[in-house]
Amino acid sequence: MTDDDDQLSTRSLTLSPLRPDDAAEMVRVLSDERLYSFTGGRPPTVDELRARYERLAVGHSADGSQEWRNWIVRRRRGGHAVGTVQATITMAADRAEVAWVIGAPWQGRGYATQAAGALVRWLLARGVGTITAHVAPGHAASERVAARAGLVPSGEIEDGERVWRLIRS
Repeated sequence: MTDDDDQLSTRSLTLSPLRPDDAAEMVRVLSDERLYSFTGGRPPTVDELRARYERLAVGHSADGSQEWRNWIVRRRRGGHAVGTVQATITMAADRAEVAWVIGAPWQGRGYATQAAGALVRWLLARGVGTITAHVAPGHAASERVAARAGLVPSGEIEDGERVWRLIRS
């Protein structure tokens, strides 16, 4: 459920709609245990990741109330995958929840900031009025990414994570 015009780009990245075939490459990106220190869990196997990507590639929830948009974040130079960004869009409520992950070897290069910013701009251009992200308290890097994407801390905590929000004026 993606269109070619859903490919996003930044100064040094391209964001391509996720496909189940991306699992083989992404399992390496997501294999570092450090990625799970704030969120919990463990690195997925290629079969687990492929199954997850097959579910996500459908593009919407079973009841149709949510649209799922997921992109593989790739470096322009070389085209290698470095992470993902995602949005769960509920158009009836005019809102979206976003998330991002950049593999440990590529962190600290501004990739999360570029990718999250491109995603937020794409959502705003589609008319989404409220964008939220959930960030683990004390995860300074993700807090900086959220802030640079235009989100602000709401003061709310959900499932142990701080809710960051951008409300289009």
